Amino acid sequence: MRARFLGIPELTDVPDVAVVVDVMRAYTVAAWAFARGAERVVLAESLEDALALKARHPGWVTLKDGSPAPGFDLVNSPALLRDTDLAGRTVVQKTTAGTVGALAVKDASMVLCASFVVAEATARLLRQRAPREVTFVVTGGGGRAEEDLACAEYIAGRAAGEDAVDAAPPYLRRAAASRSADELRTGVREGSTPEDVALCLELDRFPFAMAAAVEDSLMVLRQVTLADPPPA
Repeated sequence: MRARFLGIPELTDVPDVAVVVDVMRAYTVAAWAFARGAERVVLAESLEDALALKARHPGWVTLKDGSPAPGFDLVNSPALLRDTDLAGRTVVQKTTAGTVGALAVKDASMVLCASFVVAEATARLLRQRAPREVTFVVTGGGGRAEEDLACAEYIAGRAAGEDAVDAAPPYLRRAAASRSADELRTGVREGSTPEDVALCLELDRFPFAMAAAVEDSLMVLRQVTLADPPPA
């Protein structure tokens, strides 16, 4: 399996298989949403689109980066979301980088969204699919966010069959020392808590992967167990 690592601005073609990585915090939050019972996560194009979806579907749960805002139910923080009951709910998520990255590759034949908390399940799904090439979309910092690159490289190695024994700590240390982690620890980012850092670095917290596909014109993220085929 050939892996390439690109930032969102560097995407010039439609990949066959894409893994969109956002560790701090979009795809850690999405994984927690599924763990708390969410049926699906709709990845919104804009804040306005998220609010329009909420207006049409009042029972849907809206989530955004930054501080709380009218019309939005949650913020993009795993610590602030993890005690929320989302059983059977649809969550609408709009973030600065993670959702943008997934929408940028929506025409790929398979789109996986990943972070450290679903790293092994994502790698196992790639091993099952055995694509010739995988494009890892490093969403943060124009493709230079160290936590996203570290996670992408770790998943790529596991997908290629590298031994997991003692492999993860260097990648987790890179993520823990990243600018994003420092900003979360020091409260620079609104709508977050310092506890988010530890939650974003919980390797393989969840046993499922997450796959996104277009459904009725919406980019929809769903939980995928390894017994399930990814969305077509």
